[in-house]
Amino acid sequence: MLREQSIEDIWDGRTYGPNDMVKADARGCNGCSRCCRGMGDSVLLDPFDVYRLTEFLHKKAEALFENEISLTIQEKLILPHLSMNGTEECCVFLDENGRCAVHAARPGFCRMFPLGRYYRDGRFDYILQVHECPMDNRSKVKVKKWMDTPDLASYDAFVTRWHYLVLDLQEYLAGEKDLSHIKRVNTFFLKYFFTMEYEKSPDFFPQAEDRIIKFRKKFLEKAAIL
Repeated sequence: MLREQSIEDIWDGRTYGPNDMVKADARGCNGCSRCCRGMGDSVLLDPFDVYRLTEFLHKKAEALFENEISLTIQEKLILPHLSMNGTEECCVFLDENGRCAVHAARPGFCRMFPLGRYYRDGRFDYILQVHECPMDNRSKVKVKKWMDTPDLASYDAFVTRWHYLVLDLQEYLAGEKDLSHIKRVNTFFLKYFFTMEYEKSPDFFPQAEDRIIKFRKKFLEKAAIL
């Protein structure tokens, strides 16, 4: 989730790499599910999040968009996010015991919490968001262990590429007045990255990179947004 407030208001003043220790481990959360409620449309999903959910749930992406995934518009770009249910806006995957039913395939936003990403100069560092998790006396844990993601280097590289693609696409759409073209771009964007299936081999990340390159050529190179 992008923040509009100053980073100094939300972090502990440090940046973290994959091998750094960070005070993020709530030791199983002890039944707390506060971060799974009232999140509105803020738990945005990238293509790997959706891919991981399809693999775990043995469902096609189109089926997830029927109930588990909703859409929001940010700067004229339609982006997927986790659906929230009921008056408390509970995550659609929160079970009756207040636990995550898809924990092994939880999205990157959830996997990272209470860490965040601070993007600059075409890369990002992890930061600790000091006001997000209410649990006291959290334990230190290595960032790459906390992220619980095989091949974290490839994942982080993909996340960076995706982040800047979204920003550049929003910049492109901001200057576009043709509503029918905006609709075509959004329709292609959602299909190409989210509902068009990825092959089992090669791995997800090379396929995603190939799609990002082709998408940029199709839409952004002509607008000189590279």
